[in-house]
Amino acid sequence: MRSLRNPWFARIAPLAALAIAAAALSGGCAGNKSADEIVIGVYGSLTGNDATFGQSTKEGVELAVSELQASEGKVGGLPVRVVSEDDRGLPDEAVTVVKKLISQDQVCAVLGEVASTRSIAAAPVCQESGVPMISPSSTNPKVTQQGDFIFRMCFIDPFQGTVMAKFAAVNLKLKNVAILEDVKNDYSVGLAQFFTEAFTSLGGSIAGGKPQAYNAGDTDFRSQLTAIKALKPEAIYAPGYYTEVGLIARQARELGITVPLLGGDGWESEKLLEIGGEALNGCYYSNHFAVDNPDPKLQGWLKAYQAKFGHQPDAIGGLAYDAARVLFQSMEQLHTQDPAAFAGLGSAKAGTPARKDADKKLRDIIAATKGFVGVTGTITLDANRNASKPAVVIAVKDGKKVYDTTVNP
Repeated sequence: MRSLRNPWFARIAPLAALAIAAAALSGGCAGNKSADEIVIGVYGSLTGNDATFGQSTKEGVELAVSELQASEGKVGGLPVRVVSEDDRGLPDEAVTVVKKLISQDQVCAVLGEVASTRSIAAAPVCQESGVPMISPSSTNPKVTQQGDFIFRMCFIDPFQGTVMAKFAAVNLKLKNVAILEDVKNDYSVGLAQFFTEAFTSLGGSIAGGKPQAYNAGDTDFRSQLTAIKALKPEAIYAPGYYTEVGLIARQARELGITVPLLGGDGWESEKLLEIGGEALNGCYYSNHFAVDNPDPKLQGWLKAYQAKFGHQPDAIGGLAYDAARVLFQSMEQLHTQDPAAFAGLGSAKAGTPARKDADKKLRDIIAATKGFVGVTGTITLDANRNASKPAVVIAVKDGKKVYDTTVNP
């Protein structure tokens, strides 16, 4: 043991004492969690290839939390703190940050992800820990199949694929459509499959009999587009993310392909038109809402979002906002129905019987969500914890996204 007169010990002892005092003030909990606060986790791609997805999610949740200020930022009398993590757009990183949110930050619920592949990767962590996870906008059916603690606030791809297939066949009168899919992306592959099934059932055909393929992160699609051009399709269904779709549109026009591109909600980003420019005029995609919808509730929310963040939101931000509000409403209901269980969300550590009981009861209330009026539509969760909601079709005209039509479930 070092002598108390040792100069090194004399220098370090005061710092150690400060550290011990700080731990005592924080309650000694992992992640500096207070003994009486509600901590929720948010994870998404704040950086990486599709960073606007994570940024919109974070902003949507922040706006919902800011509206709690009327009650001093509290739910059921407890202050709410949000911990946001960046998974950099990587499935393995999504697993890592969700484990950290649960074990270190002691969150009692998780909001995220947008990309289905990353939600599918991280959902088992929440399921195993008994912590509810609400994906604002992952549409692949496999997401909620990971377990009964996993929810979503959006429609699913079998519906979304059918929406665009019907739009192509009925509204646009198309008979032959090519498909260009991201083969490393559960979202893209699933959506291509559901579109194919619905479109062919309506008498349409897929040019070449199967999709052309690319991988997320690719920047040159000329080979695939040249092969598609030779097939002379009436349109190209490209169910990928905005980063690649914008480039696909530009390169298609450079190759003399003039037919419309069709897609899904993965196109939804303020960056879509910035990347694709005029090449996207005459194209269509399915989405969760349209900013030019005159609904007063939506328009009021759009103004509040613009005022807080200085830019117009996309549908991802709206879905995240709705997810947070459903979570807060469920927590308030738990506080009313079972105050002791609610207290466990704030005071009990993750993994303890009290916390598991509280999270289980919170899960049950979330699962019973019916008729919740959100900015992205009225939300009712079915037996598989999926939201039954309408979809809209957005058209790109003169460099702007405009509402075209609504398709109900």
